[in-house]
Amino acid sequence: MGLKGQRTTASYLEWDSMLVLLRKLERDEKYKFQLLIAVGCFTGLRISDLLNLRWNDVLRREYIQVTEGKTKKVRKIMLNPDLCEIIARLHNKMRISDGNEYLFINRFKTKQINVQYVNRKLKEIAKQYKLAIPLNGTSSHLFRKSLGRHVWEMNNYSEKSLIMLGDLFNHSSIRTTKAYLGIREQEICDIYLNL
Repeated sequence: MGLKGQRTTASYLEWDSMLVLLRKLERDEKYKFQLLIAVGCFTGLRISDLLNLRWNDVLRREYIQVTEGKTKKVRKIMLNPDLCEIIARLHNKMRISDGNEYLFINRFKTKQINVQYVNRKLKEIAKQYKLAIPLNGTSSHLFRKSLGRHVWEMNNYSEKSLIMLGDLFNHSSIRTTKAYLGIREQEICDIYLNL
């Protein structure tokens, strides 16, 4: 989250890099952030909506229904089978007994972790695991951008995928979606590289 009026550019993870990171976080028993990155990247939810999820919302579910805090729109999100497997496995490893507990609860189990903590820890994770992303662009927006970039790539960089992503992200235009994903900037850089 940047200062008011300040333009910030968030990074994204290549999908395969994100999957490798999830395995490393599990190996190192950093389950909370493995879960946060997995749920964030597979669903594309805003951080404020992610932090409000409870175990009962996601465990043994085919989909989640979320009323987005920012837009107040109700979204039904199908849960990918790989994500469901991660959720179930981490539920067991974390020994969660209360299904009403927040997924991303603080160490005192009194409330959810906050966005500032998430952003600080993501920078630490990026540094520790030598992620190929700039630290100053590492924030919770990484989740949505990683999903968006993956969908765009999987659909051969098509306009149709940008329209779908615009709907998913509740953007007003394809231009907004392209700017959000940093696509225009990349296209301009590619012009110079291909001279």
